[in-house]
Amino acid sequence: MAKILVADPLAEDGLERLRRAGEVTVVSKLDESELIRRIPDFDALVVRSETRVTAPIIEAGSKLRVVGRAGVGVDNIDVPAATRRGILVVNAPRGNIVAAAEHTMALLFSLARWVPQADASVKRGEWTRASFLGTEIRGKTLGVIGLGNVGSEVAKRAHGVEMDVVAYDPVVSVERAELFNVALVSLHDLLEQADFITVHVPLVDSNRNLIGASELARMKPTARLINTARGGIVDEAALLEALRSGRLAGAAADVFETEPPGENPLLALPNFIATPHIAASTVEAQVSVAFD
Repeated sequence: MAKILVADPLAEDGLERLRRAGEVTVVSKLDESELIRRIPDFDALVVRSETRVTAPIIEAGSKLRVVGRAGVGVDNIDVPAATRRGILVVNAPRGNIVAAAEHTMALLFSLARWVPQADASVKRGEWTRASFLGTEIRGKTLGVIGLGNVGSEVAKRAHGVEMDVVAYDPVVSVERAELFNVALVSLHDLLEQADFITVHVPLVDSNRNLIGASELARMKPTARLINTARGGIVDEAALLEALRSGRLAGAAADVFETEPPGENPLLALPNFIATPHIAASTVEAQVSVAFD
């Protein structure tokens, strides 16, 4: 019987399914050295986003045949190292797309109306209504960078609140975009047209710092940027300068280059909203990715 190590929290439904396939051990919050020590006994490893599966871990997995990522991205797994060892890397790309899309919309509304800032103000005993002048969503243009599983779900929801939607995705066909009533445009055109921009691309080398100083400079000064994809896609230093200078009205991020972000200066800005990588964290999504 196969021995399976689950190194991050997984919903019970998913664990039950794994138990039908093998002997399951659940141990969370293992550091690299501890995982290296344990992995030689296991045929399969299952992680979410918290555990990084590095090359040394993969090399130590003498029996390892598969690494499963309960979620979309596999950037926390050294895929080339796994490939060299003949280890299969699989993910669950659809289990949390609704959760991620809904969280994106939550951040969009929060940026439009400064909801977290207003909440914090009232809880401090203040009542400064004039400080939180918002903007309406209806009639605004949403730019979706990456029209894949999550991006297309965001586009559908944006249409529901009467937004216009344009998208940039070099690998998506015009026919697919038309299914979601989305116009495909160049990245530069999207940056210049959109009132809200949301990022939904994987963290691969070609997308690292995809949104940097020159891209931010193309955006409207009233525009707002959302990243629920991966840290490293948006250049945080460039974003900090754009927000501080007023070149950009606001931004929200669920992901950071370093997580937890520690004393990241973005966190001190009044026009920046942060959440702790929870876009996929719903009861329903946890069950879906575990089951997938």
